Amino acid sequence: MRKPRWWAELSLIGVVYAAYTGGRLLVRGDEAAAVEHGLAILRLEGLLRIDAERPLNRLFTDVPALGIPADFAYASLHYLVTPAVLVWLFRRRPAHYRAARARLMTATLLGLVGFALLPTCPPRLLDAAHGFTDTMAHFSAYGWWGGEASAPRGLGGMTNQYAAMPSLHVGWALWCGVMLWRYGRTPLPKALGVAYPLLTTVVVMGTANHYLLDAVAGAAVMGAGFLLAPHTLRVVDRLRARVGAGRGTGEAPPVVSGGCETFAGEHIPGQRSVATAADDTPTPAR
Repeated sequence: MRKPRWWAELSLIGVVYAAYTGGRLLVRGDEAAAVEHGLAILRLEGLLRIDAERPLNRLFTDVPALGIPADFAYASLHYLVTPAVLVWLFRRRPAHYRAARARLMTATLLGLVGFALLPTCPPRLLDAAHGFTDTMAHFSAYGWWGGEASAPRGLGGMTNQYAAMPSLHVGWALWCGVMLWRYGRTPLPKALGVAYPLLTTVVVMGTANHYLLDAVAGAAVMGAGFLLAPHTLRVVDRLRARVGAGRGTGEAPPVVSGGCETFAGEHIPGQRSVATAADDTPTPAR
């Protein structure tokens, strides 16, 4: 298979990311419904005794040495690590790049469907009586973000703050981890492949941006992306084949000679029909 062109890949990823960002804004849900969904998740976690968000959030709020780096990680790593792994695969593991890209994009589109169907208020936007602190707002003086998620100050209106279920921060981090583990050839990338998704899961909960079940859903969406990616690639290949067929004329390629044939004793080819050429064929010398 032909190696992908870097400029075509960059354009494709840019278009998909722009569509994803625009889609997030278009699927903004009702605030009351988003709050109810968030509280329902919190109640379910309480019943299952897996509500680990509050103690982590208190720790990150009370210890700036943990909270501030966590906010930087939440606001920036998914913009840096995910593209870096894509570039690494493109350059070092080109045979696996196309399938890896399809898994990431398929899972991202599935996440967008989740945002549309289940707008969810993150813990940091719940009433203070529920015991959560928005660490991004609490430590905003240390970073470029304001009080509206990880968006730069003044650009909060360009984000959908109820796009919390599933957590694509966790989903993308898991994709990076699997790629590093599977295709890394030394212990370092494999260790990073294990550490990065775990660290991201702790960060999204400690900063009160996601519930534990958001993280679980993010991992599930990425798993679905891995399962559906082969089907996605087949659909894309069929569309490319149809487009390629549509561009063809359907006619046989012209004969290069144009009917000109050279016979023994001729120095310049003559134009003649096939029948005439057959009749004029000289008898070979004996």
